[in-house]
Order: sequence, then C-alpha cells, then structure tokens
Amino acid sequence: MFRSLFPYDMFGEMDRLQREIQQALDLSPNIRGFGRGGFPALNIGGTPQTVEVYAFAPGVDPKTLQIDLERGMLTIAGERKSELPEAGKQSTLHINERFAGSFRRVISLPEDADPDAVDASFKDGLVHISIQRRAAAQPRRITIH
Repeated sequence: MFRSLFPYDMFGEMDRLQREIQQALDLSPNIRGFGRGGFPALNIGGTPQTVEVYAFAPGVDPKTLQIDLERGMLTIAGERKSELPEAGKQSTLHINERFAGSFRRVISLPEDADPDAVDASFKDGLVHISIQRRAAAQPRRITIH
C-alpha cells in the first residue's frame, strides 16, 4: 500500500557516484595505486646512496622520451603511438584499453638528490633512472678517540 518516494537507496547511489567521480579526478598515489591517466606506471625507491625510479613504458620509442631534472622535480614525458588501424569501413574496434598518446609524469625528489649525478637507461620498455644522493647527506660512522 505504501510506496516510497525513492524506490532505491538514493543515498547509497549518491555515495557511489561521489566515489567514482573522486577516483576519476584523483591522480595522487594511494594504497590502491594511481587513478586513471597514470602512464607510465612508476616504481620509486632508493638506497642510502641513490634514488631509483623505474617507469614501465612498453611500446614507447626511447627516442621520443624526454627526461628532465629541474629544481628537485623529475619529469618523464613522451608519446606512445597507437598500433590500431585507422577507423574506417574495413575495421571495427570493440575494446581499447591500452593508452596511446602523449604523457607526462612529474616526481618530486628528496632534497639530497644530486642533479649532476643522474643515469638513465631504457631496455625492453623499462626506463631506469638512478640519481645519486649528495655525499654530505650520506650516513657515516664517527669514531670516538
């Protein structure tokens, strides 16, 4: 007899919609990884002597990569070409989950990263950037006389 004005859980739907919008717009790292648009995927770590950055960029021509280090910010930019056929009468695309196009990732480095001691290599779609830490920042043991 009694009909609800809201045949479904309106507040639950609003909460779900808010989470989806937030995930779509949020590119900051969290426990679930990066939001959409996080290409190339990154692993960042380090040792007492170095900061290590790994960018997973399969299908990227290393000649199109541009790596810059300025004012403590490491920038990895480039472009991945699409390998799909041109849209036309003879082809149909059903699913396209692979990123193609220009990309840019910016990473804030620790203060002790030395901009004059950077090595970068590319092999099998993996960009490895190793940045030395300044000698003054290295841990050292002090002996007592």
